[in-house]
Amino acid sequence: MGRFLRILAITLLGLAVVTLAGFAWLRTTPYWAGITLFEEGKRIENFRAMDTVFPYRTIPREGSVWAFGRDPRPLPATYRFDGADRDLSAFLQRTETTGLLVVVDGKIAHEEYRLGAADASKLTSWSVAKSVVSALIGIAANEGHIADIKDSVDDYVSDLTGTAYGAVAIEELLTMSSGIDFDENYDDPFSDVNMLFMQFAMGASMTDMLAELRSLRTPGTYNNYVSSDTIALGLVLEAATGMPLEDYMASRLWGPMGAEADAFWNIGGAGSILPMCCLNATLRDYARFGRLYLEGGARDGKQIVPAEWVSASVRPTAAHLQPGDNPASFWTFGYGYQWWIPENPRGDFLAIGIWGQYIYVDPTLGIVIVKTSADPFFDDNDHETVAAFRAIAASVVRPTP
Repeated sequence: MGRFLRILAITLLGLAVVTLAGFAWLRTTPYWAGITLFEEGKRIENFRAMDTVFPYRTIPREGSVWAFGRDPRPLPATYRFDGADRDLSAFLQRTETTGLLVVVDGKIAHEEYRLGAADASKLTSWSVAKSVVSALIGIAANEGHIADIKDSVDDYVSDLTGTAYGAVAIEELLTMSSGIDFDENYDDPFSDVNMLFMQFAMGASMTDMLAELRSLRTPGTYNNYVSSDTIALGLVLEAATGMPLEDYMASRLWGPMGAEADAFWNIGGAGSILPMCCLNATLRDYARFGRLYLEGGARDGKQIVPAEWVSASVRPTAAHLQPGDNPASFWTFGYGYQWWIPENPRGDFLAIGIWGQYIYVDPTLGIVIVKTSADPFFDDNDHETVAAFRAIAASVVRPTP
């Protein structure tokens, strides 16, 4: 018995040493940042300092800044949701808001920062970046780099020829209607989207990752939100323009738009950005992007994003893209070209990122609202957030005398 206990003790000690060594090694790899990125107590800080979490590429600002005026206005105390009046301040706290910016007719009506964020903080976008990629596709098409959005992916990305993604049309990527089988469940650590983050951090090829995916249904028939569609858009954009996405963005959008600060886009182990997410910018520069869409793609009369593209991006016509109870869609929000259309639409639209990132635009009221957050219940709060935004818009927009 004594010999058996000694062997058992040595074995357990060996396992402990291996486990500790493995843990120490894991902390030195890109996997560790992914594992701890959303950890309670670290998430808020990570979201405003992604340059300390992952490598990145800078997107420089240049030229004159598209200035905002100032016209402070009080926010409403309450908003109506689900048949009851709700306290706005409590909502902002509950959803772990880090920044809230309200711009009316080019003037800042309200600006506040919470939980350590400040006006110079580069706050992460998550999937709000998808709407930026859409704008770049529209610019590239206008410049003739993309002949027709009905072209298939493999017309531009030859490495995807013969794959399920290769046969998908660019327009079907824009509307999240590719029909590709991709699991977007963030709660499952082994889902496609979470494994994609891990593979990306370790330097896997995005083209190779997409090539492995299979078709689930006929493209163009069902709206199913899958981030792999935006990755495919990024590959098309780079192949069509011959430029890295971040360089094209700097020269065609960020500079001409009049950003006040450099942005940055996180990159993976292979040195490429992940188009589905991970743009980082100030709240005011996110608002400038929203203002660009508010004004039909133009800054001070100079067209940056084609007006026709802006209109098509936020006015879905296909049945499976309509908001409301839609059997051909996975959700009740409608979808344009990587932009969301809320239920009971009134001309408003928004970009949405996980953990509560939003750019809300209502052209009928001349308003842009930007909200950044670290909300762990973001999936449950999108409808309520739209209700809060609509109440803010109705309250701060003063009728013309």
